[in-house]
Amino acid sequence: MSTLAFALAATIKHNGHGGVADLLSTPEQTAAWLAAHEQLVAQVLGPTSDLGRFMRPNRAEILPESGVRDELVQVRGAVRALFARAVAPGAPSKADADRLIDVDAALRMVNRAADRLGATHLDWPEGGAPVTRWVGRTDDPIALLVGAVGRSAIDFLASSDRERLRACPAARCVKYFLQDDPRQTWCSPSCGNRERVNRHYRKRHG
Repeated sequence: MSTLAFALAATIKHNGHGGVADLLSTPEQTAAWLAAHEQLVAQVLGPTSDLGRFMRPNRAEILPESGVRDELVQVRGAVRALFARAVAPGAPSKADADRLIDVDAALRMVNRAADRLGATHLDWPEGGAPVTRWVGRTDDPIALLVGAVGRSAIDFLASSDRERLRACPAARCVKYFLQDDPRQTWCSPSCGNRERVNRHYRKRHG
């Protein structure tokens, strides 16, 4: 299962060397991420949305001037703060705890972002299938993109999937994941293996 908000939250990850990697660090990375997640944007805004100039990696030169990376990084911080609240209260990823913004500020940011979208309308061209499109408060592509993230976060956090959201407890891991099985503890087998090795080491050398 993947949603736009979930995919954006995952752009912060463990770098394999004891630190944290930001997959939106450069305009080129941001453009590539947008291109790779165009379908998730369309799930929120509808297939008629026109964000093409932000969805092409070969157009990365526009991103520094557009501000889209800064906007995405800000709303990502809000999404991750709300994800941290959704997991066991007071138990976000230890590697992430010192970078989380205030929950009330995160709520305001996500709600303001979603508010930019306006309303969803139905288009039904003759001879074609019905499709949805957003109509209303803005035609600005950055506002629409950030609004789509906000709407995605709201829909996810208000759904039953929120109850399956977990923060990986592996040392230095900053990933959130959806628990598919009650026995699932780690976001991935590699995190589980690394923790088992660490525990074995601590027992032998503790």
